Amino acid sequence: MSGQSCEAKVTKSGNVPNYWCESKIGDQTGRVFIITGATNGIGFESADALAEHGATVVLASRNEERTKECADRLKAKHGNENIIPVKLDLSSLKSVRECAEKIRSLYKNIDVLINNAGVMVPPYTITEDGFELQFGTNHLGHFAFTGLLLPNLMATPGSRVVTLSSTAHVRGKINFDDLKSEKRYIANLAYAQSKIANLLFAYELQRRLEKANARTISVAAHPGWSRTGLQVHAVSKTWVRALFAMFEPIFSQDARAGAQPMLLAATDKLVRGGEYFGPDGFGGTKGNATRVDSNAISHDTDLQKKLWKVSEELTGVKLSV
Repeated sequence: MSGQSCEAKVTKSGNVPNYWCESKIGDQTGRVFIITGATNGIGFESADALAEHGATVVLASRNEERTKECADRLKAKHGNENIIPVKLDLSSLKSVRECAEKIRSLYKNIDVLINNAGVMVPPYTITEDGFELQFGTNHLGHFAFTGLLLPNLMATPGSRVVTLSSTAHVRGKINFDDLKSEKRYIANLAYAQSKIANLLFAYELQRRLEKANARTISVAAHPGWSRTGLQVHAVSKTWVRALFAMFEPIFSQDARAGAQPMLLAATDKLVRGGEYFGPDGFGGTKGNATRVDSNAISHDTDLQKKLWKVSEELTGVKLSV
């Protein structure tokens, strides 16, 4: 096993073990997983773990060449030929539609969609559709992608949508008067906005699925402070790099450990719709994967409904629940 192994006994908190481990994933042969942003970091580590357990894994990422290389690596490593690379640029609604159409043509049934890809605190950038890059990619792109794949998910008993958020959601507010950040752009606050949006979407999706008596659930997860390439823009300044060098060894964990909450959310049989998973350590920065709580704003149903309506208007994708 390349990931964590289980101890003989585990204690339980709520629905899932405090100490979760990859050997609990079990045989996933015949099950279809879609992972966005699967060429590095926790996305690739999750794909690696699922490929090891026999899953069909669709790597949906922006760089076609790199995505194919990653698929070939996983095939060779695990002897699993069902690793499929597809091009997906979440900052482009055209690309989102094209990718979703391709996946729907390949797989009538989808077991798990993992909305993992994201960008973090880049310089101010506008997508080709006119959205601020972080909100457009992290939230709107995934909102549209989920909506387009939802019929295939809902056709599959026991299917799941797993949406990745962040501890940064606690600082997040949805500025409906300036969603494009044209009046004011502070990179870390725009990132926090996109991450609270991820949770608002995940919870609203779950409520709608329940109302529709669907056999699909929506859950969320966060990786804590994982050592990946996501922080490249965050450490562009010398003083920030110095702080990272000081605190990263203490509070962070590697990408494989960061992938554990996402893998738990995607595969554990005890998971229930509307739950949120992350590391159990101090501040949620690292530790064993378990069920965690999100802030009060993320559970504001009026805010969830408003964001959903705006997201449908902005993307032109109306979800079938």
